Amino acid sequence: MAGTAERMASNQKQVAISEFFEKNKHFLGFDSLTRSLITAVKEAVDNSLDACEEARILPDIRVELTKIDGKKDIVELKTEDNGPGIPQRSIEKVFGQLLFGSRFHAIRQSRGQQGIGITGVVMYSQLTTGRKTHVRSKIATEASAALVDIGLDTRKNKATKSNETREIWEHEDGTLKEHGLEVTTRMKGKYQRGRQSVYQYLRMTSIVNPHADITFIDPDGERHHWPRVTERLPTKVESIKPHPHGIHLGTLQRMCSESKDSRMTVFLRGNFSGVSSRAAKELLQAAEIDEKMKPKSLKPDHYRALLEAFQGERMINEKPVKLLNPPTNCLSPIEELLIKKGLSKTIDSKFVTTMTRSPTVTQGNPYQVEVGLIFGEGMLADKPVEVLRFANRVPLMYQQGGCLLTKAIESVDWRQYGLDQAGGRGVPKGPAAILVHLASTNVQFTSEAKEALADNAEVMEEVRKALLEMGRGLRKHLEKKKKMAKTQEKFELVNDIIPAIAEKSAQILGRPVPDLSGSITKIMGAVIAETTTTWNKETKQTDVSITLFNYTSRARAYTLLVSWPERDGAAMEHNDLGGRKEATGVWAWKLETLDPGQTFVITYSLSGLERGDWTDTDVFYRGSQEVIGASKMDEKILEEIRRLEAVAAAPEETEHDDMDDMEQNPASPEIPPPTGQQTLFGGGE
Repeated sequence: MAGTAERMASNQKQVAISEFFEKNKHFLGFDSLTRSLITAVKEAVDNSLDACEEARILPDIRVELTKIDGKKDIVELKTEDNGPGIPQRSIEKVFGQLLFGSRFHAIRQSRGQQGIGITGVVMYSQLTTGRKTHVRSKIATEASAALVDIGLDTRKNKATKSNETREIWEHEDGTLKEHGLEVTTRMKGKYQRGRQSVYQYLRMTSIVNPHADITFIDPDGERHHWPRVTERLPTKVESIKPHPHGIHLGTLQRMCSESKDSRMTVFLRGNFSGVSSRAAKELLQAAEIDEKMKPKSLKPDHYRALLEAFQGERMINEKPVKLLNPPTNCLSPIEELLIKKGLSKTIDSKFVTTMTRSPTVTQGNPYQVEVGLIFGEGMLADKPVEVLRFANRVPLMYQQGGCLLTKAIESVDWRQYGLDQAGGRGVPKGPAAILVHLASTNVQFTSEAKEALADNAEVMEEVRKALLEMGRGLRKHLEKKKKMAKTQEKFELVNDIIPAIAEKSAQILGRPVPDLSGSITKIMGAVIAETTTTWNKETKQTDVSITLFNYTSRARAYTLLVSWPERDGAAMEHNDLGGRKEATGVWAWKLETLDPGQTFVITYSLSGLERGDWTDTDVFYRGSQEVIGASKMDEKILEEIRRLEAVAAAPEETEHDDMDDMEQNPASPEIPPPTGQQTLFGGGE
């Protein structure tokens, strides 16, 4: 038996990570010819976008697919960008070594994390065609571009390179390329059109990356172009320290064993976000650990006790230790106006609504939910709505049914918001597209292929809240449209029929036609608001006009309010009636008296926007009589906006010894351990 055991032990071998993925390439998304091609494009484009944003360069990306052998399904993929490029000495590590990257240990929002993506493309190309991947890279400080063919030694997880040289890189027009990267690779793949295609992936990418200019040449030679619609780069994200709520036992042990800190209080404050001087002392007190102990000297029981204090299982005075939320400068949301622009440039429709929720925390990881809905023309009314899922600005193309974002959409009863939905469950039907984007420092996927989000009750609830609020916006739009249509129909009938009757009666009686304005007013019995929002080509501004008609028999008094994109840098001009600011993005005018038959007109312009940024203005009112074409102001929502402004302008005061931590964690209120929904700035319904 001893000999058998030794023989069995001698057969045990360590498998290189690259060799493992070579035999299990489906883990990385290379499980079919169609999906393999999309995955290759995705990895190349994601790298280009990340590199450009990190270097603060507006991305120009070109993707070209060429059929090499139709019978054997061999295609060539060439991608080019204007990013910072890669130094020659680093090319072999970036393209030829799995798990090599700069983002795995960084806690911040990014498209890639593991350092697998583009090397997986090199590996798949080598596996299916036996060819190496050709890389051309130019950095700004060098006159020529580096060229090299990269392969992968899967046994050693190491690059193999050949044909290394340099050349002058010129554009098609003969001008020199300042910086950028070009990747050319051949692989087995199949190009198809439809909802799961390279075209659809690039289209979706352009929606959530409105700052990118993307060109695609398909295998038939057809050119597709999605121009950038904004010159504004996404907010630059900063790496943050881990938060105690998201720490696991093994991670805590490693951090302590590698620490060079002289005492535990210094270790806790220096290595975690959200831990103030007071919190550090209370955590150690709850865990029964001496403040003066060195992290390296902790025993297994100490680790468990400290982790229990992190999670609120050990308390001080029967209360869990309060911690600050992690800072949110590690997140870069798309923002409402840019989501609207991105949707509008790819889908033609009249109504678009978007919203960005306040940053939230789950298990110590900051995240933020954004949603958008486009409704109306150009989409089929008898088919399921188009679902557009994104994580950290990356489209999710597969496994829609098993994704948390889809489940959140299906959990909403869309019938009450104007869409068809059998039994109030499942993806609704209607002429609409629904977009959901999750921005997070730690996106939890269902697999390494990163195609669907894993279940998380807190994230699910946050997405649901965003969808419900967006749904209410759609319902208001449809109700407003319906009421206006009915009123317009009634008004046209009254204006056609009553004058005709009056004229005929006057002829019969031989009397003059009477003044009918008072009679028409009594019949209509409504106050109507008509709003137009148009782009002025000459002034390069958005002109807004609101006309209030009093078709009732008595005088009315109102306060009219409008929403406007103040947070997006717009300025209100030519506002001759003045009024006052009620909250950020909300302006009001008070009308003391509107007599029967009288009209009241408000006009102003919005500067600082581009064409298509602002196409619809929401009008609200205060007053006893309903205004058709406007919504009654919800004072609770207005009060909530003011409260959030106050929180942002005046962060909570903390003890004197917490001030250093407040500088590290701006506008971060204290939070208890994770027992449910935690939000940084309120973020309620």
